[in-house]
Amino acid sequence: MADWTGSTALIVVDMQKGFDNSEYWGPRNNPDCDSNVKQLITAWRSQNWPIVYVRHDSTTPSSPLAPHGEGNKFKDVLKGNPDLLVVKDVHSAFYGRPDLDAWLKENGITGVAICGIQTNMCCETTARMASDLGYEVLFVSDATHTFDIVTETKKVYRAREVALYTMLTFEADFGKVVRTSDLAG
Repeated sequence: MADWTGSTALIVVDMQKGFDNSEYWGPRNNPDCDSNVKQLITAWRSQNWPIVYVRHDSTTPSSPLAPHGEGNKFKDVLKGNPDLLVVKDVHSAFYGRPDLDAWLKENGITGVAICGIQTNMCCETTARMASDLGYEVLFVSDATHTFDIVTETKKVYRAREVALYTMLTFEADFGKVVRTSDLAG
């Protein structure tokens, strides 16, 4: 186990079954994301460190993440109860309910480790906002995944490229990019 302290919360973003719908989302990267998230949760639990689960309740009725649908449920790798459950309908977990920033501050938490889905969307937005709020941020690159982006002109940006761009931008100004083995090795 790396030398981290209990003042770093693991924030598990949108690890929901609806993201397994490849017909809706398209091709993805990082098939090891789920197992790496599971390793992180296990490592945090073994140290009794704080864990936050974030769930996206889409306001689009046809979304695989719409409330009350099977896709809105957490994936099976998320065992046990978190210390906090944040529910949101936007990209950043800091705009969810209950107030994540207030909870972190009340509990003396000064850093966050971000993992989950999607790398370049809710994970990145949450991580950037955490940085702007003054938290030390670890972005666990191999414990996130995303999907190909296809533009209106049919240009395809592969998920692996999208994830790489996210990591390059994030590490330049917002925090530190790490791997699961750095935190749970």
